[in-house]
Amino acid sequence: MGTHRTFIATYIMASGWNGTLYTGSTSNLESRVWKHRSRAFPGFTDENDCTRLVWFEQHALMLEAIRRERRIKKWLRDWKLALIERDNPDWRDLAADWFPDPNWIPPSDAD
Repeated sequence: MGTHRTFIATYIMASGWNGTLYTGSTSNLESRVWKHRSRAFPGFTDENDCTRLVWFEQHALMLEAIRRERRIKKWLRDWKLALIERDNPDWRDLAADWFPDPNWIPPSDAD
């Protein structure tokens, strides 16, 4: 059973305000954010502490989300910062209250 955050999305994770950015896409945003926070993905996001969800955009199709991700990854950093700050000028962690239970396990995802 899904939640209101179980949807296809393109997203940006950050290490903090104006910090390191990571752009991705997923078919289950809630599960993916949890994986970044729990450091289930060794590599770039883990090494750079990209655990804060600072921007996301919902899509109807996974192909749309992947195309948007690839487009954003080619952007200049200033453009990415402007995208984040348009909707989230304070760089709030948009998923700050998603995981109140430390033993919570996300729903499975297909990606």
